[in-house]
Amino acid sequence: MGSWRVPGPLLAFLLLLCPPCSPACPAACRCPPGEADCSERGLLGVPWSLSTNTSTLWLGYNFITVLGPRSFPPLPRLRLLSLVHNRLELIHSQALLGLGALQELDLSHNHLTLLTPETFLPLTSLTTLNLGSNRLGDLEPGVPGALPQLQALLLQDNPWVCSCGILPLWRWLSHNREKVREKSLLLCRVPEQLNKYPIMAFGDESFRQCQETSLSPQHYITFFIIGPFSFIASIFFCTFMGSLVVFYHSLRRESRCWRRP
Repeated sequence: MGSWRVPGPLLAFLLLLCPPCSPACPAACRCPPGEADCSERGLLGVPWSLSTNTSTLWLGYNFITVLGPRSFPPLPRLRLLSLVHNRLELIHSQALLGLGALQELDLSHNHLTLLTPETFLPLTSLTTLNLGSNRLGDLEPGVPGALPQLQALLLQDNPWVCSCGILPLWRWLSHNREKVREKSLLLCRVPEQLNKYPIMAFGDESFRQCQETSLSPQHYITFFIIGPFSFIASIFFCTFMGSLVVFYHSLRRESRCWRRP
């Protein structure tokens, strides 16, 4: 049997009628060129069927509460990610894998209370991080320290606990003032007597008591070793002194016996 071939002009006509498939776009999103706008769609998670060409992803005003491990599909060209006004409470340490090209991340207006440096290690190109309007009472300095290209950090409108525990963060902020945006809005919430007091207004003298009373792990190890050793040494010393007293009295008793007529 001879093979059936479509004539050249007819094939060209059919190709014109059937253009190449457009990049994937989730049904709940709008996808202008290079973008995926999935805002205000009632989403509970990150849509997976996103084009690898996506450079901007809008996920604001949804109901996302958790970003689990590998929450995002491979997005090698993603530059901006916005998750504003969700209900984020937890971000897994491997949630942002595959977003190495990301330059701007907006996590403001969520319910975050704890963040770990490991979460941000994949974001080697990130320049702007917005953590404003969350529920952060403290922040490990290792979080911004994990971002080698960071130029702008926003932390305003969080319930900061201004105790000795905030000293490491205050040191980082003091040494990186040029990276901190909205400094005047970094206000203490706790304790009550420092409510609305600017964190950046503290000085070294404010933490003098913390520095004097705080103990490093080396101090605890030293105390752990010296404590039992001192206890055992005191027992041996008391035993030795008691033996000397008994020996002394026995010598006196023997000398009296020799003096008797």
